Amino acid sequence: MPSLSDRGPLKILFIITSMPVGGAEVLLMNLVRRMDRTKFAPEICCLKEMGPLGEELSAEIPVHHDLIGWKWDPTIPFRLASLMRERKIDAVVTVGAGDKMFWGRLGAWWAGVPVITSALHSTGWPDGVGTFNRWLTGITDAFIGCASEHGRFLIDEERFPENKVYVIPNGVDTDRFVARPSANLRLRAELGIASSAPVCGIVAALRPEKNHELFLRMAAQVSQRVPEAVFLIVGDGPERPALEALTAELKLGDSVRFLGTRSDVAELLSVLNVFALTSHMEANPVSILEAMATEVPVVAPRVGSIPESVREGKTGYLYEVGQLDPLVDQVARLLGDPLLAKAMGECGRYRVVEEWSLDRMVDGYEQLLEGLFCAKTGLEPHGKSGGKRPAESPAAASPR
Repeated sequence: MPSLSDRGPLKILFIITSMPVGGAEVLLMNLVRRMDRTKFAPEICCLKEMGPLGEELSAEIPVHHDLIGWKWDPTIPFRLASLMRERKIDAVVTVGAGDKMFWGRLGAWWAGVPVITSALHSTGWPDGVGTFNRWLTGITDAFIGCASEHGRFLIDEERFPENKVYVIPNGVDTDRFVARPSANLRLRAELGIASSAPVCGIVAALRPEKNHELFLRMAAQVSQRVPEAVFLIVGDGPERPALEALTAELKLGDSVRFLGTRSDVAELLSVLNVFALTSHMEANPVSILEAMATEVPVVAPRVGSIPESVREGKTGYLYEVGQLDPLVDQVARLLGDPLLAKAMGECGRYRVVEEWSLDRMVDGYEQLLEGLFCAKTGLEPHGKSGGKRPAESPAAASPR
């Protein structure tokens, strides 16, 4: 039988709205950079503007942008189909729910792209799948969840066919995200934080669903127990003015620092003694994995697939969504017990290296896309591992 080795790399087009600095966007950037260029030729299509990460990647791979005029632009599927035919795309991966999931798959079907898939990273608003996207289930070869529980959510709640749901766990670069004592000392000096001050931080876009208000109210109460504590908020977004006003209302003063978007998150995490997440909803947030890889214990809501990475009492603590009192108790306990925090941080690092590495994520995407393409075209895969279903999938059937 003809083999993939005889025809050159598979051309993969990832479709996303834009590429700002965010969890899903950073995941995508890391994924395309690590894909084996002898087997895969990735490209990115931003329906709107490129964004900073898209501009950075445009020096390395083709990045197409500004293809959509407005939300329900009826010409977008034809424009996408034209692009896909011109670029001879073999597989499409839409990243996230919403418009790009709908228009991207419709355009791929119109262009006759052999493999059509959707990678999803959340469990509801503001990225709910919706009725229109479910209409295109029949033309979709795979729906990709980012953790086991998320895969089960896609089957049970989003009602996607079990034989089309695959799980490829999110992964982080464990060589880049590692504890850096020298960065800790340098950044504390730059930020005016005492070398002995306990620090709690959050890395998340300042959007309503991330619930930074809860983080600030936690900071106000923890400050009463640990007066020297400092709280860092890394990220930017539309909620910043309201959050800064709440900071003043709570009289938090210099104990809270809004650092905005940072390019040095890998180093900045080394400053933290505790990482806290306060989101209303999540699937498998990359920020938690990055903190754990940097040996920082995590306090996070018991939502989505977070309990798969944050093991209660081992790598951190869990609390019910929106509950202030347990969040305060858990953060204060870790800030006040450096030995406990250190032990949990070391355990978290071990778990990420074993289960949530970037290499494992990249292997999952490569195997899935190659397997689906071979199943659709009849070609032989590159090697023995090509086309295997990721072991973490909640479904039982292999691609046909």
